[in-house]
Amino acid sequence: MPRTWRPSVTVAAVIERDGKFLLIEEETSDGIRLNQPAGHLDPFESLEQAVVREVLEETAYDFTPTGLVGMYMSRYRSARTGEAVQYLRFAFCGVAGALHEGRPLDDGILRTMWLTRDEIAACAERHRSPLLLTCVDEYLAGKRAPLELLHTHDSVFGEV
Repeated sequence: MPRTWRPSVTVAAVIERDGKFLLIEEETSDGIRLNQPAGHLDPFESLEQAVVREVLEETAYDFTPTGLVGMYMSRYRSARTGEAVQYLRFAFCGVAGALHEGRPLDDGILRTMWLTRDEIAACAERHRSPLLLTCVDEYLAGKRAPLELLHTHDSVFGEV
């Protein structure tokens, strides 16, 4: 049977407070990198549920999404396997709520950081993806789509 191609669906959170953005510092196969709180969509999650979960797991902050900054497609060829890899990223903006002090962060997350846009731009070589700065800049430019554009439909007819 031929392999079925599927893009990886990810979510990311652009969270600003007092002119600074919440980032994570994480261990990756390419070394220590910076990123927005982000991760993969889990089975049977809505996109909004996924971003709320990822922010909590990676930063220990509650998160309330208020808008969609953008939808992004990234394509590259894996240096390790040679396979084509494609991601669909949904970047949300919103508000960080309570910090759950002492809550352990996901494996590989070293710490959270609050950085200005200029501080983020100054360390571009440490970004996990060029989308980190793109999402910040589009957020600062006021790009927003209402969450009402997103719909999650559960099938009542069995397998989809």
